Amino acid sequence: MRASQRARGEDVALVDALLSADERRRSSGVRFDELRNEQKSLGKLIPKASADEKAELLKKAGQLAADVKAADAEQHEADEETKRLALQLGNLVHPDVPVGGEEDFVVLETHGTIRDFGAEGFEPKDHLELGEALGAIDVERGAKVSGSRFYYLTGVGALLELALVNAAIAQATEAGFIPMLTPALVRPRAMEGTGFLGQAAENVYHLEKDDYYLVGTSEVPLAAYHMDEILDAEQLPLRYAGFSPCFRREAGTYGKDTRGIFRVHQFDKVEMFSYVAPEDAENEHKRLLDWEKQWLTGLELPFQVIDVASGDLGASASRKYDCEAWIPTQGKYRELTSASNCDSFQARRLSVRLRDGKKVQPLATLNGTLCAVPRTIVAILENHQQADGSVRVPEVLRPYLGGREVLEPVAK
Repeated sequence: MRASQRARGEDVALVDALLSADERRRSSGVRFDELRNEQKSLGKLIPKASADEKAELLKKAGQLAADVKAADAEQHEADEETKRLALQLGNLVHPDVPVGGEEDFVVLETHGTIRDFGAEGFEPKDHLELGEALGAIDVERGAKVSGSRFYYLTGVGALLELALVNAAIAQATEAGFIPMLTPALVRPRAMEGTGFLGQAAENVYHLEKDDYYLVGTSEVPLAAYHMDEILDAEQLPLRYAGFSPCFRREAGTYGKDTRGIFRVHQFDKVEMFSYVAPEDAENEHKRLLDWEKQWLTGLELPFQVIDVASGDLGASASRKYDCEAWIPTQGKYRELTSASNCDSFQARRLSVRLRDGKKVQPLATLNGTLCAVPRTIVAILENHQQADGSVRVPEVLRPYLGGREVLEPVAK
């Protein structure tokens, strides 16, 4: 755990503080039990004692009651401190994860061909210019109504979102996922249990009056769906595909991706989520990645797969693969999907357990983005644009757009 904290760039001393608190919890528990047993034994002696002895025993019983109360308080305090410190620890980093920060990822594979727009005789437009010409994106009125990083999808933009969501859900359903429409507001335990109230808390919207949190991903309500339940081994794997609005404060990203809809405060997303036996977690992780690669290949997007470095994993993931699509006007790959193996980290915190015969243990949870809508729209518009400002529709989406093959610019 110390090595894992070091790899994450987190506080190593937290491990020793937790061990110390846990030792205090254990010793105070033993002390409480000893005093309670002594109190019970004394209670049996008092009725049988003589008048002279009884007065002394009652005096001792009073002192013992005070000691028991103090020991109980100390035990409770130590237990709370242990839990508080334990919740600050991230998941154990997988030994094969590259160590380092955001830029220290390892490229595992690349797919598709990057277009040479120069050879085609025109300069590519960015997604916002294309989206405005298509009557698909309106960030100006989004900012007027809600502020920066908000937007409207209009006309074919709204239809394109619905097509993406329906196509993603269709792929997930065919792969055996159960479609889910999930709550966007959750209680603190659900947010904390999934690991989003630690280092990620700055990006979470909190409604203080009601003590609810707005989810940044349907991973949160999907992980908490079986909270405090014991699932039988025969039920696994359980796979859900959740569709929900997502809300992120994007704190710490001032000045980054301010143009268009690549980095926004509210967006819709289709998320895959799996409950599996711990020994099946690594294989399930690869399956989630394969479904993401299938999706991006169907959208005819050039992309690369990276093994995310330890300092960029987030608290709950032991390992994470990102699929990054090529964005022509930025001249680089940008994240479109993530697939994370959380092992038993979330299950332990949310008390989701597996019964296999007589054995009961925490199971493993995994999550994978299938379609984060705005970023996917960015990639489609830029990669499939044509010289006249129109955008070719990938074949996989055409059945969900009434057979439309091209999105045409609209008259102003």
